[in-house]
Amino acid sequence: MRPGLGTLTLLLAAVPVAADDLNVEITPFVSYRFGGTFDLEGSTASYEVEDSEAVGLLLNLRKSGNTQWEVLYSLQQSTARLRGSTLTAPAVDTDIHVLQFGGTYQGDGDKFRPYVAMTIGGTHIKTVANGSQSDSFFSGSIGVGLNMTPNSRLGIRLEARAYGTLMNSSTSLFCQTGPNNNVCAVRIDGNLLSQFEALAGVVFRF
Repeated sequence: MRPGLGTLTLLLAAVPVAADDLNVEITPFVSYRFGGTFDLEGSTASYEVEDSEAVGLLLNLRKSGNTQWEVLYSLQQSTARLRGSTLTAPAVDTDIHVLQFGGTYQGDGDKFRPYVAMTIGGTHIKTVANGSQSDSFFSGSIGVGLNMTPNSRLGIRLEARAYGTLMNSSTSLFCQTGPNNNVCAVRIDGNLLSQFEALAGVVFRF
């Protein structure tokens, strides 16, 4: 696994938490993520991110009985393929890092608590291709899920989450330069990269 979770671990260690005031939850998770299309400038062709697994970590700090602060980090390592073009282009390795901050609101319940979550932050996209660039963008997410708590220290979190990333016109991703092609997926203003995932994680409470 490439670096990413180690960086978040250092971030979590730096968060000041008063144990007497807040309940802390740390949830490593795995998910399956769908969607993600990058249009080529001036063309009907696009690069589409293949559906794949993602891994991540959630940190929750309880603010009150039904609300929590939340920090979300996730990493999807996938490939993107060119669709709708007569050009021949290889698949491009694509890493999508997400770091967001927000909160959750949980319904009432003892062993089973439904919840909604909302976060905002940034998405860093790294592609591996000749002439391509990596870049960071503003993003947000919203999720609905269920917390199952068989005991006070351990639980299970099941969730469906939607991600939206605002692209801009000044970045070049998925460039392919060479003797046979010279194209770039340059975004236009107001375009939204949408992805969806189903995740499951083990909740550790402190």
